[in-house]
Amino acid sequence: MITTAEQYQLAQEELRQLEERLRRLQQSHPPAAEGFTKAGIRKMIARLHEELALYGGNQEVRQADSS
Repeated sequence: MITTAEQYQLAQEELRQLEERLRRLQQSHPPAAEGFTKAGIRKMIARLHEELALYGGNQEVRQADSS
C-alpha cells in the first residue's frame, strides 16, 4: 500500500516501466500469442493503478479534513 508521496512517485515510475515493457512485448509478439508474461505485466499494472488511485483518494480526504 502506498502511504507516502515518495512511494507514490516510485509507483508511478514502476507503472511507466511496466507499460513500456508491455508495449515492447506487444510489438514483438502478435496478439494471438498472448502469454503469461503479458498477463502478468497487465496484472502488475492494474495493481499499481489501484494503489495510486487509493493513495490519491486518501490525499483528497486528508485535504478535505484539514480544510
